[in-house]
Order: sequence, then C-alpha cells, then structure tokens
Amino acid sequence: MEVSFLIKKIFWPLTFIFVFTCYFWLNSLHSAYAMHIMEGFLPAAWAIFWWIIMIPFLIVGLRAIKRKITENPELKTILGLSGAFVFVLSALKIPSVTGSSSHPTGVGLGSILFGPTAMSVLGTIALLFQSLLLAHGGLTSLGANAFSMAVVGPFIAYAVFKGGTKINFSFSFCVFLAALLGGIGTYISTSLQLALAFPSEVGGVLQSFYKFAAIFAITQVPLAISEGLLTVIVMNLIKKYNMNELKLLKVFIKEAR
Repeated sequence: MEVSFLIKKIFWPLTFIFVFTCYFWLNSLHSAYAMHIMEGFLPAAWAIFWWIIMIPFLIVGLRAIKRKITENPELKTILGLSGAFVFVLSALKIPSVTGSSSHPTGVGLGSILFGPTAMSVLGTIALLFQSLLLAHGGLTSLGANAFSMAVVGPFIAYAVFKGGTKINFSFSFCVFLAALLGGIGTYISTSLQLALAFPSEVGGVLQSFYKFAAIFAITQVPLAISEGLLTVIVMNLIKKYNMNELKLLKVFIKEAR
C-alpha cells in the first residue's frame, strides 16, 4: 500500500520532471543564438537606460524578500527552490525553426509564491550567474534582460494567477496560464527592447518589432506550454507536501480543484 502510494504520488511526477529536463538539456546542445541579449549588442544609451529602469525594482524586491524571510525563516527553502527553478530553466536553450533559439523562463513559480517584486531579484541573480558562468547574455545587457524576464514576465504571471483565482479557475489551470503567459510576455518585451534599439529603416520601430516578435514570441508558444505544464507539476508537489509554506505565503488555493 505504501509502495503503491510512493509510486503514484512521487515517482511518476519526478519522472515527468526528469523527462522534461532531459529534453531541454539535450536540445540545448545545438548551436544557436540565445534569446538573452548578448554582451555589447545594445547601444550604450539603451543599456544604461534599462539598468536605470531596473534598479528600483531590485530595491523593492530586496525589501520584500527580507520582510518575508524575517517574518517566516522557514520560507528560505521554497525561496531557494524558486531561484533554482529560474536558473535551470532559463539557462537551457532550445533551437527554433527560424535558426535562433528560445528557452523557458521559470519565473511563473516564484511569482505565484513570492510575488513579482521578489522575482525581480531572483531573476536578476539567475541572469547574472548565467552571464558570468555560461556566457549567456551579458553584464552590459543585464538590465535589459532582467527587465524583460525578471520584471515583465513575473508581473504578468502574478496578475494572471490572481485574476484566474478570482474568476474561480482551478488552481492548476491558473498556475499553467500564469507560467505560459509570463514566458510569452518576456519574449514580447525582449522583442520590443530590440525594436527600440534597432528600428527598421522602412517601417521604424513597429516593423522591427514584428521582425523580432516573429523570431522570439511566436516560436516561444510551444515551449511556454511545456513550461506551464512543468510548473503545474512542481506547484502541485509543493501544494501537497508544503501546504504550511503556501499558507504563510498566502497563495490563493481556496478554489483549487
């Protein structure tokens, strides 16, 4: 009876997560251009602009994390899990049909648990380590990459999750939709950043946005769906085995089915 329970409740979910991780990792071995804006690619003025925009979010996020951890030190493990989830998923590059690449963002999980401001810090830390250790992104472009993945994506994910719970969607569907749209929102934001920095000679910013969006946002949809499913699995495991932490974080689960 106990063995059957462990297989049903633990083994298969972990196996599913392992298969997803292997899929992402194997595909990341192919050569391709990453979605993260690479080092030195943005003009200096735009690189500085996005850094200036990003700093207030980091300050607010640090205060939010400090407040939550001070009040409830037992949340440190879940906070670490949220950060690791972002780092691992966003470091994996998946080649797209256009010859560029996409990757998951992983911001939906932490956004639901700790809110979007906390994710601005976790996402930026993940991007910083990627730029230093994996040559994925860069320091000069960190402000722009962090704004799209650690600000825009989390705020969208958080708003979608809260909105879904208010209209009585199931808990799993709210999580799925939040992760899905948070990932897509990140790519749309990156497309806009590149369009502003490199407007087309014919058609200007709008035409340039269409070009970048076709490469990033549209090819991101299947990947965002996969990320949404994986986030649901992880969140349901947390819900099952860490209900006390969810209550401390005031995650809305009243309507969960």
